[in-house]
Amino acid sequence: MISQPDRVVLIGVAGDSGCGKSTFLRRLEDLFGEEMITVICLDDYHSLDRKQRKEVGVTALNPKANNFDLMYEQIKALKEGKSIQKPIYNHETGMLDPAETVNPNRIIVIEGLHPMHDERVRSLLDFSVYLDIDDEVKIAWKIQRDMAERGHTHEDVLAAINSRRPDFEAYIDPQKQHADVVIQILPTRLIPNDTERKVLRVRLVQKDDVKSFEPAYLFDEGSTIDWIPCGRKLTCSYPGIRMFYGPDSYYGNSVSVLEVDGQFDRLDEVVYIESHLSNLSTKYYGELTELLLKHREYPGSNNGSGLFQVLVGLKMRAAYERLTSPDAFLAAKAGVN
Repeated sequence: MISQPDRVVLIGVAGDSGCGKSTFLRRLEDLFGEEMITVICLDDYHSLDRKQRKEVGVTALNPKANNFDLMYEQIKALKEGKSIQKPIYNHETGMLDPAETVNPNRIIVIEGLHPMHDERVRSLLDFSVYLDIDDEVKIAWKIQRDMAERGHTHEDVLAAINSRRPDFEAYIDPQKQHADVVIQILPTRLIPNDTERKVLRVRLVQKDDVKSFEPAYLFDEGSTIDWIPCGRKLTCSYPGIRMFYGPDSYYGNSVSVLEVDGQFDRLDEVVYIESHLSNLSTKYYGELTELLLKHREYPGSNNGSGLFQVLVGLKMRAAYERLTSPDAFLAAKAGVN
C-alpha cells in the first residue's frame, strides 16, 4: 500500500466525450502504475441528474448543471493531502448515488468536460492536457460507431451532435487555451477528398515557458521542419507519412508544434522517428516506442494520437519527478515558488 504522499500532483485531462480520454488515462496508468494514480471523473460533480437536466432544459456540458464550488473544495482538499466524500454520478441510471471516500494519492487526475473551466480549479493543476477532435473526424467516428453498434440512423447521429454543439462551443472548447498541451486530431492532408477519416493528421501543440515542462522537438529546436521519413527505414503504405515541427502562436500563447500525418505500418519501426525527436523525457533509448508496442491494441497506436499520448505521458512523468524531488519539497516548505 502506498504511504501518505508528501506532495500530491494534480493533472487535468479535458475534452468532449469520445475524444480518447479513456485511452489516454490507460496509458498514464501503464506509465505510472495504477497504485500511484487516482482518477476522478468530473461527471460526479453534476448538480442535476438526467431527469432534472431534461426538465430545466440544459445539457451536462452547461456549467449550470455542475457544482463547481464543491468540485473546487474537494480537489483542493485532496491536493492538501486530505480525504474527501466524493459524490457519484451513475451513468446507467442518470441519478446521483451515495458518496464514496477518496483518499489522496501521489497523482490525482481530474478528467472530463470541465477540468479547466473554473479558474479556481484550474489554478490547482500542475499539468493540463486538452484532447481536441476536429468536427469532421468526430462526426465520421460517431456515425461509424453509433450506426454500426447502436443501430442509430445517420440523421439521429447528426441531430445528437448538433444538439450539443452550442454548449460545447461555449463551455468546453474554450478550455484548450488554458492547457499546457493540446492534442489535435484532424483530417489528413495526404488523401484528397478523404471521407473515411481512417488516416489522420495529429498535432501536438506544446505551450512554451511552462514550469516543469520542456517541449519536444524534431531535429533542431526552434526551426521549421517539413520531413518525409525515409521509406527504407519506416514502412508506410499509401498515403505515406509526413511530419512537421515549428513555432506558432495559439490563443496568443507562444507554442511549439509537432505534427504526424499518416499512419505506421510497423510500430517497432517508430524507433526511427523517436531517434530524430529530442526532449522526449524518456529514460533510455527506445522507451517511447516500447511503450507504444506494449499496448498496440489501444486505439490510435498506429498514428500520431498514440505517439503523442505516450509522449505527453512521459512529459507528465518528468513534471511529477521535478515537483516531488527533495529540492522542490524543501522549496515548497520554505514558501519558495
